Amino acid sequence: MSEQTRRAMTRSKPWLREATRVRLIRLSLYLALTLAVIVVTFPVLWMLSVSFKPTTDTFSLPPQLIPENFRIDGYIKVLQNETFRTFIVNSYLIGLAVTFLSLIIGTLAAFAFSRYRFFGDQAAKLFVIATQMVPTITLLIPFFGVIVWLRLYDTHLGLIVTYLTFGLPYAIIMMNAYLNTIPKDFDEAAIIDGCSPFRVLFSVLLPMATPGLISTAVYTFLLSWNEFLFALALTRSTEIRTVPVGISMLVGEFGLKWDEMMAFSVIGSVPVLLLFMFVQRYVVSGLSAGGVKG
Repeated sequence: MSEQTRRAMTRSKPWLREATRVRLIRLSLYLALTLAVIVVTFPVLWMLSVSFKPTTDTFSLPPQLIPENFRIDGYIKVLQNETFRTFIVNSYLIGLAVTFLSLIIGTLAAFAFSRYRFFGDQAAKLFVIATQMVPTITLLIPFFGVIVWLRLYDTHLGLIVTYLTFGLPYAIIMMNAYLNTIPKDFDEAAIIDGCSPFRVLFSVLLPMATPGLISTAVYTFLLSWNEFLFALALTRSTEIRTVPVGISMLVGEFGLKWDEMMAFSVIGSVPVLLLFMFVQRYVVSGLSAGGVKG
């Protein structure tokens, strides 16, 4: 078949041109997604690789993604170090406390905003949203002064209070948006049956708002688990500090313990990865539902 004949057939069939265009768009999309996956996963793979190789092999040329001298000394040193185990326990303790308090207080506030109208409710909503517009770094010195004045410096409670002020506005906004997607007919039916407002919230609304609760819990836990700046500034003893600060302490004066640092990073990342893997569909559902109606 000649080229002129092929072009004539192509011009005579518009659907063929459209199908070719769709294939090109789909191919471009697949290539872009593949590139994005490589960019996102390579640092994780490199972290795993470095954690299983001696520090002297970290910058070997050519770079080796698969360790030639495979070893687990970094993990052994981290897990046998009592100080590092304390960092992990602190991160869990603070993260779970912040998550629990954010869900309780945030859900109650969101229920009030969603189901009731009172004097100053719009101003209160704007205030909650405005807190998310303030750069976190600008609050470091004021927070330091307040925490010292409250005598909470270098305490678990000081970090919990600090992280709660960051996570609570998001919890209120997220839960308010999700509760707004639930029709008020359920509230009215429950009230007719004799339920109190708290019974309506805990027995009727929250079971339907499970995706919103889970996505809010995941966000607040990740916020406290990954936070570094305030954990460093508001603590001084190893008995209070968390995993991010512990990782930074592996930076020595004359060198870096790359195997231990990466091993500790892997250990610190595993809980977050497992958590997100198990609740991923709930998180997506909660975020998408909360973004539809506010």
